[in-house]
Amino acid sequence: MKEKDDFPRHIAIIMDGNGRWAKDRGLPRIMGHREGIKTAHKIVEAAIDLRIEVLTLYTFSSDNWKRPKKEIDLLMGALEDFLIKQSRKITENNLRFQILGGIKRLPASLQRELYRIVETTKKNTGLILNLALNYGGRLEIVEAVRRIAEAVLRRDLRLEQIDENLFSQFLYTRGLPDPDLLIRTGGEFRVSNFLLWQISYTEIYISPKLWPDFTRRDLEEAINSFRKRERRFGGIPA
Repeated sequence: MKEKDDFPRHIAIIMDGNGRWAKDRGLPRIMGHREGIKTAHKIVEAAIDLRIEVLTLYTFSSDNWKRPKKEIDLLMGALEDFLIKQSRKITENNLRFQILGGIKRLPASLQRELYRIVETTKKNTGLILNLALNYGGRLEIVEAVRRIAEAVLRRDLRLEQIDENLFSQFLYTRGLPDPDLLIRTGGEFRVSNFLLWQISYTEIYISPKLWPDFTRRDLEEAINSFRKRERRFGGIPA
């Protein structure tokens, strides 16, 4: 499928609808999350096949701590279990695994598993898979401002050096291209505090499907929609 320069290098996905999927079937919400994790696995495999360079999945928002503790604990346990089971496959697929967000609030055992996979895959050269965990776009920007201010106070930076490129180097996504395409499932039309700096010129695709029902074909439809668009970046048509 990849044959044109207008193919997205970086795709970000807001995986919305796990809870609604479970509710529609009379199931506990955790069942929706488990199905959502399975879908994420399938979409990662599709991204590898399609030769996407970077895939960023909004896995757990810093605002999601407002949810019931039991649901959060079950979700964290399901994620850890999945990572343990898929660890070998992640390595075999040459994935480079990265975390966006402050994961120190996550369960200690999950933190250890995340750090282990990040370390063991850091030299891999295939798809860069970012999991946004305990992530908030506003918090990311505030933390970047704080680190820049500290660098200025230490005299490691001068005020006149600060521009958009430098600011980007203080974000979780430093060194990565901004998303070309943002996909949101579940039919909602909002960005939910996700990659607020990075998506300033990102093309947005809304899928009515709930995340557990999202398929490779849906991903390809989103990419085809992207490829038909004319990206202007504030300019005018050629």
